[in-house]
Amino acid sequence: MSKFFIDRPIFAWVIALVIMLVGALSILKLPINQYPAIAPPAIAIQVTYPGASAQTVQDTVVQVIEQQMNGIDNLRYISSESNSDGSMTITVTFNQGTNPDIAQVQVQNKLNLATPLLPQEVQQQGLRVTKAVKNFLMVVGLVSEDGSMAKEDLSNYIVSNIQDQIARTPGVGDFQVFGAQYAMRIWLDPDKLNNFQLTPVDVKTAITAQNVQVSSGQIGGLPAVKGQQLNATIIGKTRLQTAEQFGNILLKVNQDGSQVRLKDVASIGLGGENYSVDAQFNGKPASGLAIKLATGANALDTAKAIRDTVSRLEPFFPPGMKVVYPYDTTPVVKESINGVVHTLGEAIVLVFLVMYLFLQNFRATVITTMTVPVVLLGTFGILAAAGFTINTLTMFGMVLAIGLLVDDAIVVVENVERVMAEEHLSPKEATRKSMQQIQGALVGIAMVLSAVLLPMAFFGGSTGVIYRQFSITVVSAMALSVLVALIFTPALCATILKPIDPEKHGQPRKGFFGWFNRTFDRSVLSYERGVGNVIRHKIPSFLVYILIFAGMIWMFTRIPTAFLPEEDQGVIFAQVQTPPGSTAERTQNTLDKMREYLLTDAGVNSVFTVNGFNFAGRGQSSGLAFVMLKSWEERDSSNSVFEVAKRAQAHFFGFRDAMSFAVVPPAVLELGNATGFDLYLQDQAGLGHEKLMQARNQLLGLAAQSKILTGVRPNGLTDEPQYQLLIDDEKARALGVTQSDINTTLSVAMGGNYVNDFIDRGRVKKVYIMGNPKSRMSPEDLKKWYVRNASGTMVPFDAFATGEWVFGSPKLSRYNGVPAEEILGTPAPGYSTGQAMAEIENLAKQLPQGIGYSWTGLSFEERLSGSQAPALYAISVLVVFLCLAALYESWSIPIAVLLVVPLGVIGALMATSLRGLSNDVFFQVGLLVTVGLAAKNAILIVEFAKELHEQGKSLMDAAVEACRMRLRPIVMTSMAFILGVVPLTISSGAGSGSQHSIGTGVIGGMITATILAIFWVPLFFVSVSSLFKSKQKETPHDEAGQ
Repeated sequence: MSKFFIDRPIFAWVIALVIMLVGALSILKLPINQYPAIAPPAIAIQVTYPGASAQTVQDTVVQVIEQQMNGIDNLRYISSESNSDGSMTITVTFNQGTNPDIAQVQVQNKLNLATPLLPQEVQQQGLRVTKAVKNFLMVVGLVSEDGSMAKEDLSNYIVSNIQDQIARTPGVGDFQVFGAQYAMRIWLDPDKLNNFQLTPVDVKTAITAQNVQVSSGQIGGLPAVKGQQLNATIIGKTRLQTAEQFGNILLKVNQDGSQVRLKDVASIGLGGENYSVDAQFNGKPASGLAIKLATGANALDTAKAIRDTVSRLEPFFPPGMKVVYPYDTTPVVKESINGVVHTLGEAIVLVFLVMYLFLQNFRATVITTMTVPVVLLGTFGILAAAGFTINTLTMFGMVLAIGLLVDDAIVVVENVERVMAEEHLSPKEATRKSMQQIQGALVGIAMVLSAVLLPMAFFGGSTGVIYRQFSITVVSAMALSVLVALIFTPALCATILKPIDPEKHGQPRKGFFGWFNRTFDRSVLSYERGVGNVIRHKIPSFLVYILIFAGMIWMFTRIPTAFLPEEDQGVIFAQVQTPPGSTAERTQNTLDKMREYLLTDAGVNSVFTVNGFNFAGRGQSSGLAFVMLKSWEERDSSNSVFEVAKRAQAHFFGFRDAMSFAVVPPAVLELGNATGFDLYLQDQAGLGHEKLMQARNQLLGLAAQSKILTGVRPNGLTDEPQYQLLIDDEKARALGVTQSDINTTLSVAMGGNYVNDFIDRGRVKKVYIMGNPKSRMSPEDLKKWYVRNASGTMVPFDAFATGEWVFGSPKLSRYNGVPAEEILGTPAPGYSTGQAMAEIENLAKQLPQGIGYSWTGLSFEERLSGSQAPALYAISVLVVFLCLAALYESWSIPIAVLLVVPLGVIGALMATSLRGLSNDVFFQVGLLVTVGLAAKNAILIVEFAKELHEQGKSLMDAAVEACRMRLRPIVMTSMAFILGVVPLTISSGAGSGSQHSIGTGVIGGMITATILAIFWVPLFFVSVSSLFKSKQKETPHDEAGQ
């Protein structure tokens, strides 16, 4: 194959240029995001039951829907939560690789079976099924700079003018408005109502009757009489539009002819549809629209499209209103991709320098460097064809690949140079001869490295997705690199290299290169002696090897495990939970204290607080802040996300009347809102809510004493006092009051009742009636409300109703169909998530009988990946063995190559533990690459030693001679690779966590693999070969790949 191209260099150039063209075009097409779709697809069902308690919602809605959901294909787990404001969410999570559209259709179909069984009020509100993504892509906030607009005005503006435009933007999945649009609020005054002998029921009936839209037909409609001259539409009663029109609704006419209108018994005006959420940006009134990314959409494009949409609407904003982006995850993506691109550039330069140092021949260096753009661009083409994206993982794959690519080219060029020097041939002849020697080795190396990395692609779960990114990138780069080394590099060598002048060649070089060569030659001599000694003293050498092997196993058990390294995303969530039953005012005070502190911190850019909502639940005692840090250039390491969060947390501990947490979002936001672990305590035996809460508190108590865990918190709310109203049916019957009147009066007075719709500036909005605030602040206020009985007398509420205080939960969760409580926490500094999870499992064993636990989210994935790792390593090693056996037509030689593996692994483990990093997914990828490279060095030596042995040298001489010949290219390729990864190890800024994790392991592994392997490989070769004393072949073995 190479011969063909050595004679046709232009053909080789054409192939290279075509590969580069395809790659360059595909780069423009590939979507960019930070991570691939790692999280398993999930579908959310959202339902509201106005005015219902959490328990009611759970019993009448959640359970009904959950029972139908069982038996969907590929179901992984179902979780649900019911809140005391009557809202509930059921999240159905599917296995990795399920098509989210099909999943959504299936959920929708099952939901249609459950819908007829739900209460009427729930069906009226509508059930919403969406593809669920845990985290927000960004929050678009509106702020009133001059304070001229209140939060209701801003929320209404978002819902009326911005929300629909943004929902239409490509890439936007779901959204949540912090606030609500206008509604016509009618605030009833119970004293005035009673004065006029009216009840809330009368008011509701009057509004329903008089705020209507009637279709009234036409004058002269068809069929018409002959000779009809006129046709016109009749407009009957239409919906009311202003507060004034509502005020004039007639309630009753007294005997003396005087009229009672709605304005006489109520105050009327535009207000919010609900008041549960209140947002502020840096302390000014604000409203926000939190946007979630659609599954499979491109984060950068979507964020850009959203900003374009908003800036298109901006000219029409009312004066004093400004748009802000208090939370945005896209800078991280941009920064981390840019970071890796820089790293790529640095790596290429460093590799060039290493090669120039060793080859000392500018032309040869250029030949090797020219393979890099061809292969990298080609790899992008393959990524595009395989449907991958440009993300941090595929880019890491590229960086790792650089070191590997150059290897092949170096091996070719170095060998051509050696043949030219030793046998004085012309470049063309030398290339021909040289390619015959090393074709087999090249194919062998490529097969081994692919064999190490391919099994990763068949992993399940989220880890499988991560591994696939690397494995496809590196393997396709390897394959291309071998093609290039067999086609393009020999053609270049034959045309570009100068023939060596025999007169000049013997003379030593001057200057730096001269010194370098002399030093290197001296070290080669002492190296040869060293190899001889190692082979002679077999026993001590093998003992050292066994020690290293044992050390490796010991270190594996010592290094903490994790799923993904922690990243500085430039964002912090601060969560506030005031004591149960406290009011929004009290929560706001805490949020204000938090904001005042955070804005003084040097790293913080803006704080967007939301009162009434956080990740644990909703209600007046919940609050949340989105803290956006300054950009990476403006922050040093003392202002990293972790440091800022630590300082904030220390400060929050001083807040006496609220639990506040500063949480750093995890590297892959789809898998949850906070780093650490995530589990559900499940009531498996039906012990009841109270026992479950006791178990939860017991576990939290145990966790608080453990030194491995910190920040263990319930992701839920504690039970709070609730007022239970007891209605005496007998008394009510005796007084002649109907049950439906009692219910309506109660829901209007206390809960706010949705009557029907009205038209506000061309949009349909809702009409609510509710008691005015003074009439519903304490249990005694119930006395102010009256119900009319059959004979027309007014009966006060306390004539037939009494109340008592009870305890109940404002938020109930279920997991896989049984009541559950979610618990979150993080490992203490110096411990890993793996250890923390083991600790929690131990503590959970002490809980009462009938309480079980289940991991969810990130922890579920970590458990999955942990159990797969050993299998992964075993398969990789086995496949490598089989490839080598096939290549060398021998069972013994592969053993010699594989014995090298621990020598590389020990270095990777040492480097990682010295830097205090943990054994996570990225480290495992680095390890596998190290294994492949260690094997590669061994192949280079063994290939030559075997060849020499077959030419009739003794095993010992063959081994020593092979070492001498291959030392230079081995040291070169290893140095090129190590320096190619150095920029990863010392990176800072966005995405540096994963870069450190990968770079450190690989460098450590390469250093030990190179230094130790060059001594031990010859030893393994000699020992294994003499053990298996293969029959001397009569004919010299012809290389594979001819």
